[in-house]
Amino acid sequence: MKIVVIGGTGHIGTCLVPRLFEAGHEVVVIHRGRTKPYQKHAAWQVVRQIEVDRSHAEKEGRFAPMVADLKPDVAVDLISFHPDTTLPLVEALQGNVQHFLHCGTIWIKGHLTEAPMTEESISEPIDDYGRNKLAIQNHLLGLARKGLFPATVVHPGHVTGPGYPIANPAGNHNPAVFARLARGETLYLPNFGMETLHHVHADDVAQVFVRAIQNWSASVGEAFFAVSPAAVTLRGYAAEVSRWFNQTPDLRFAPWEEWKKVGGFSESDIEGTYGHIIHSQCCSIEKARLRLGYQPRYTSYEAAHEAVNWMIEHQIIEI
Repeated sequence: MKIVVIGGTGHIGTCLVPRLFEAGHEVVVIHRGRTKPYQKHAAWQVVRQIEVDRSHAEKEGRFAPMVADLKPDVAVDLISFHPDTTLPLVEALQGNVQHFLHCGTIWIKGHLTEAPMTEESISEPIDDYGRNKLAIQNHLLGLARKGLFPATVVHPGHVTGPGYPIANPAGNHNPAVFARLARGETLYLPNFGMETLHHVHADDVAQVFVRAIQNWSASVGEAFFAVSPAAVTLRGYAAEVSRWFNQTPDLRFAPWEEWKKVGGFSESDIEGTYGHIIHSQCCSIEKARLRLGYQPRYTSYEAAHEAVNWMIEHQIIEI
């Protein structure tokens, strides 16, 4: 099949494109040309790559027609964050594509209300990112369930793996947190450190997309979480990282307002932590496992460990 991947050189696309290529598909990658794939693979020497600034092309009304003109059997959109960017693409592809897959987010669920959450759990997003992604999901699945457009939505957790700094045990993306734990230094965590993060290796997200494509009848009209087998608490994550460096964790805890003062983080770090812990999500993989045969290769800790090793190798973490 001919598969167009929009945003194919990012973290997920870096893993998805080689998987599709190895499965024998003709792959076309649309990207801005500002980043290279995070990992080398022979596929990148073969697949067709089209460089275009999506936002500019959309303003000029030429992005959706351009994708349709490629005549894909399957289209995978990894970088749509607002209904206004998805709806024109759907209109251009309607009746002309066998399968359309959209990359969402577990943040469509909002606050954790049950653990683990399922795809059918109540969705009450608490930020614009989650609200926009939920609106996209509702539109796509509404069309699909009426037989009007063959869409599937995949909702990744906190995407992890080699390529860039990952969510750390303090709930933000400051790599210095890993360095503190590696040196056995004190790390302050908010509250009692019981809020959760749900990581997923980028290659496991790619696996869900591939399995959804392979299982058309089971995936069209459905949404699937793409996460590791288990979420982790901040304190559990911090203790695990300490063990990687043969350290005994020195963890201190403080109520949120006090933690903002004693934690030693910038305003942007604090904002990042708040966004993660106010969600504190923990998701089930049962639907993807039963319907698609999803079998994640990485636990949250294994995915994070691989990413941390990459950050050390590239001197992002300085120990």
